[in-house]
Amino acid sequence: MEKRFTGLIAAVFTPMCEDGSLNLSQVRPIAEHLIRTQVSGMFVCGTTGEGPSLSSEERRATAAAYVEAAAGKLPVMVQVGHNSLAESRVLASDAQAIGADAISAIPPAYFKFEAIKTLVDCLVEISSAAPKLPLFYYHIPSVTGMDFDMVEFFRQASGRLPTLAGIKFSDSAIPKFQAAAEFENRRFDVLFGSDEMLLSGLCAGATGAVGSTYNFAGPLYRRLIDAFDRGDIDEARKYQALSVEMLRILFRYGIRPALKAVMKLIGLDCGPARLPLGKLTQDQLQAMKEELGAIGFFHWALV
Repeated sequence: MEKRFTGLIAAVFTPMCEDGSLNLSQVRPIAEHLIRTQVSGMFVCGTTGEGPSLSSEERRATAAAYVEAAAGKLPVMVQVGHNSLAESRVLASDAQAIGADAISAIPPAYFKFEAIKTLVDCLVEISSAAPKLPLFYYHIPSVTGMDFDMVEFFRQASGRLPTLAGIKFSDSAIPKFQAAAEFENRRFDVLFGSDEMLLSGLCAGATGAVGSTYNFAGPLYRRLIDAFDRGDIDEARKYQALSVEMLRILFRYGIRPALKAVMKLIGLDCGPARLPLGKLTQDQLQAMKEELGAIGFFHWALV
């Protein structure tokens, strides 16, 4: 694969109007903000982007808007997983047609399965619809309920998936992450997906990370990475501690709606989360703003 995803990759939000309809006019300002804060890529229609709550038509429109807004300045990975493999194939084909840089896919999760071979079979179906795009398996066991051994996945998939580029590893199990990252002399890109444990991921060999809070706290994480790269672990740990405290606040307000609400606090209104996630009340939004202000968020997260 020609393009490797490295650095901070923002799992972008799908902006919506108050009635839950798409508000794609906000996509360009979001992309410009990410470019300005030196995020190095975008992950579209994943968990943060509420992909499972969107229709296929909405997902295609959202992906197209982000690819257009990126204008080649940021690589765009589109999440195309769906409970229907037929729909996944359509989404994958469309991602290739609009000029996305890669696709990612969760497996069909309604009918759960236990064999890695079945997972590979599903990914073969999906990737065949986008044969020119790198494929990243989206490993998120907390959502899918399927916690496969990623080393064994690589063993079985490497001979059957010619476009396999790696894994979006959304799990906090560092030993499992490291084992996958080291497979066959780091043959694949394993993107770390736990913002509050980024420092641990870096220590385990991560060179790229996908996360929700990179949308609005990219500068904090860039300082963390810079400190790590120069060997100042105490400084890196200080920045990671700020990330942990920030996320502790967001979890108190319901993590998914709270993440999206923070964008409004920094001047990029992405609207509410769609049901069943719900949204924060004005009182909750104000209280969260005050808590974030108390830990210096509006200073260290944005500059």
